[in-house]
Amino acid sequence: MTERIDGHTLLISLIATPIRHSLSPTMHNEAFAKLGLDYAYMAFEVGNEELKDAVQGIRALGIRGSNVSMPNKQAIIPYLDELSPAAKLVGAVNTVTNKDGKGHLVGHVTDGTGAMRALKEEGVEVKEQVVTMTGAGGAGTAIAIQAALDGVKELRIFNINDQHYKNAEETVKKINENTNCIATLTDLSDQVAFKQSISESSIYIDATGVGMKPLQEESLINDPEVIRPDLVVFDVVYIPKETKLLKFAREHGAKKTINGLGMMLYQGAEAFKHFTGEDMPVDYIKELLFKD
Repeated sequence: MTERIDGHTLLISLIATPIRHSLSPTMHNEAFAKLGLDYAYMAFEVGNEELKDAVQGIRALGIRGSNVSMPNKQAIIPYLDELSPAAKLVGAVNTVTNKDGKGHLVGHVTDGTGAMRALKEEGVEVKEQVVTMTGAGGAGTAIAIQAALDGVKELRIFNINDQHYKNAEETVKKINENTNCIATLTDLSDQVAFKQSISESSIYIDATGVGMKPLQEESLINDPEVIRPDLVVFDVVYIPKETKLLKFAREHGAKKTINGLGMMLYQGAEAFKHFTGEDMPVDYIKELLFKD
């Protein structure tokens, strides 16, 4: 990649923490190289405390765009100039474009469409299905709303009563008011309700950070009776490729366990389009990311 970088190279950033594990720099830089685009993509460890200064840096340095991940997806919104309709509805951002490099920052969200496309590519139909999901942060909110828009019959969200719980209440309200999906929210501490919900669902989505560092030895499901052969288990974490949840589900009979690589790929492809105006060479990138 070094031979491609010169005084005209445009920078795309990724701001999150922890983030050094991310495959996004590899994905975008390989796509830039494949298409011969004069861009470079770099990851920066940025949390909520540094976020305001980081956004000002994007403006000041003319960085052409940035991906945004935990814990910044909602916190970044006050520092932006404009939100796409989807980002406004979701209340979270994972992609920022610097319009014409002039400092006008527009927030977009691609997590939800990325997740739904990942499920579709695995042969999973969400329309008219009952879905249980955990997680109410930026990614979870985007997935929940997109699932409802894509025709999920019933969406049952479980979350611990933390800083995201009020956001989850708003998400449920938005879904019930704007789609035909019936959405509910329950405190994850109610394990009886959680297990009962999964038993009545065809898809379980874990949109939390449980399973990735530093929680790589944890899983929200530990009861073998919860797992059925026909239950689709989708964990948005992609490093490790098989989380404790996915391993547990596979070992106890689940026929389809899906990690977050597909979601990462397809949300990245949409972000790539926002950054460059070009289509990411998805098949080429998929071979790089999914090879063992």
